[in-house]
Amino acid sequence: MRGKRPKNRVTALGSAGALVTATLMAGAMATPAAGAENRHGQDREARGAAIAAERAAKAGIDWQDCPADWGLAKLIQCGWVSVPVDYAKPDGKQIKLAVDRIGNTGTRKERQGALVYNPGGPGGSGLRFPTRVTSKNPVWANVAKAYDFVGFDPRGVGHSAPISCMDPQEFAKAPKMDPVPDSEADKRVQRKLAREYAEGCYERTGRTMLQQMTTVNTVRDLDVVRAALGEEKLNFLGVSYGTYLGAVYGTMYPGHLRRMVVDSVVNPARENIWYQANLNQDTAFEIRWKDWQDWVARNDAAFHLGTTRAEVQEKWLTLRATAKKNPIGGVVGPNELISFFQSAPYYDSAWVPVATVFSKYVAGDTQALIDAAAPDMSDTAGNISSENGNAVYTAVECTDAKWPTSWQKWDRDNTRLHRTAPFMTWANAWMNLPCATWPVKQQTPVDVKTGKGLPQVLIVQSTRDAATPYAGAVELHKRFKGSRLITERDAGSHGVTGLANPCVNDRVDAYLLTGELDRADVTCAPHATPKP
Repeated sequence: MRGKRPKNRVTALGSAGALVTATLMAGAMATPAAGAENRHGQDREARGAAIAAERAAKAGIDWQDCPADWGLAKLIQCGWVSVPVDYAKPDGKQIKLAVDRIGNTGTRKERQGALVYNPGGPGGSGLRFPTRVTSKNPVWANVAKAYDFVGFDPRGVGHSAPISCMDPQEFAKAPKMDPVPDSEADKRVQRKLAREYAEGCYERTGRTMLQQMTTVNTVRDLDVVRAALGEEKLNFLGVSYGTYLGAVYGTMYPGHLRRMVVDSVVNPARENIWYQANLNQDTAFEIRWKDWQDWVARNDAAFHLGTTRAEVQEKWLTLRATAKKNPIGGVVGPNELISFFQSAPYYDSAWVPVATVFSKYVAGDTQALIDAAAPDMSDTAGNISSENGNAVYTAVECTDAKWPTSWQKWDRDNTRLHRTAPFMTWANAWMNLPCATWPVKQQTPVDVKTGKGLPQVLIVQSTRDAATPYAGAVELHKRFKGSRLITERDAGSHGVTGLANPCVNDRVDAYLLTGELDRADVTCAPHATPKP
């Protein structure tokens, strides 16, 4: 599962840091939460992470104008933070993480440090986060007065030692095989593709790097970034998979946190990471897919796709069957359709665009669908590509935890689930199946829990989120004592803090600006429903 898959990868396969103080140096060298890493036999990694953070605190970040081809506004600065590939070997091979920032818009007196952001994935880049300031996003205007907005590319992503599992041009080619199998032969083909993809990750990324592509190492990287920024304690905003980074950071480094907002929460229970998480996601996607169809039916005057969910679904099935028989424009088959249409269950902001394209197709305009759903073949070069994002997603989820190796279990679970949740189940299964034949050792997930010094954490979640079901927020709320949960009821857009909903926005502002939280959990009315 991930917080927005790269397009076309349902397969057949978002001023300067403070001076470094004696307190910061002590914090950088501190051992993470008592026993948190020792219980996982990671004493060497804990020591290596402390050494790396100490070095980063001394080195700081040499902020410069961003490279022109990164597409960032002039006011945003970029830099690099060095981290070891393997924290058990802090003097061994290093990689550079790309980091960017924009200074707080308020006065020096108003400044409260850096707010570091992760948008999810695994595989998402955070370098767009400072553009929330340059674009004058009103939702973030108050917080921007107090904080530098800092983004980074996690290890393996984009400009940070990018990894790869297959040739990007081959990855982008379409149409791909229909993810819903018609026969056992279809399943055998998909299993072969998944096995080859896992082998490609090993061959193109290498054992050493692939073995170190884990959430735990990304959390260690995040603490090194904190130290390099000159921050004694971290202020963090994580969305989707970024919430799992936050949950693990809060467990490993509870005393290094100042404030943390987690939005659209991955269920951090060990037994959920990651096989069960994907099955749960399939069910949630089906629910939100139906929500979108109900909305389309209520707006039949605009879209002419049917006045009931059943009528809209029938048109979807007809489109899918047509694309299966003869891919639209030669490139848009069922796989590409799912990749495009899944945006609607993910985000309310996609409801109108997806329905509009669908409506145009039914009315006879096939070009709109081709333009929207066909692969972007320009997205096949350089560090930032859908292939890179998918490689990181696969590497982290497959290495983070042990996955079933029995094909019979995968087949049984997904065949059963497909009966009630056909929209995403098989596409999601094939995307994750490389984990069944993963070529490097799979880890044991961190036992997320409250540690000494953990501040109150703010959790934000919509009840009908497809990508990260609501139960995840409830579970993290139980595990992080003193946390507060803001629930947006009867809503399902993935990523709540970026939407205009004063009930949510005002509380996020209050927490980040003053540390203030409500005395009890809060339920907010939903944000405005999209209008055609």
